[in-house]
Amino acid sequence: MRKIRNEELNRLSPEEFKKSEKLEVVIVLDDARSAMNVGSAFRTSDAIGIEKVYLCGITAQPPSREINKTALGAQDSVEWEHVDDILALVSSLKKSGYKIAAVEQADESTSLLDFDPGSGHKYAFIFGNEVFGVKDEVVETADLVLEIPQYGTKHSLNISVSIGVVLWDFLTKRKRLP
Repeated sequence: MRKIRNEELNRLSPEEFKKSEKLEVVIVLDDARSAMNVGSAFRTSDAIGIEKVYLCGITAQPPSREINKTALGAQDSVEWEHVDDILALVSSLKKSGYKIAAVEQADESTSLLDFDPGSGHKYAFIFGNEVFGVKDEVVETADLVLEIPQYGTKHSLNISVSIGVVLWDFLTKRKRLP
């Protein structure tokens, strides 16, 4: 066995990626404090092949040295937009046919283990602030709240890890693996 060299991976160029078929998913980062987490969100979004990243509130935006450090260029391949008002964005996404899924711990949450995205639905996954999570008013307007099961003494994951877990779960359940 040998490690594959980068030139053997047949990666798409940013232009080819922009034209490629995407998962019917967008992610929304609301008031994410860390630009490094934002860069990681771009990189994961590129790897999974999602439609778009929405950056809301105080969330850092490209160009940013910290975003570039973790995104490794994905900020140039993944479509993104900054929106000031997350509730207006949620309303617009709902009108466009997206199911709104807040990723949070809530009294009526659905465990990610039990989440069945089925087919034919577009999803917007919302990730909140690293300390305060998804805003209460966003949780209240969401179609569902997804909770990542955790079994240790800590009851939270880094936002970049949560994004990877949720997007990978969605991808595998939609069976879009090569």
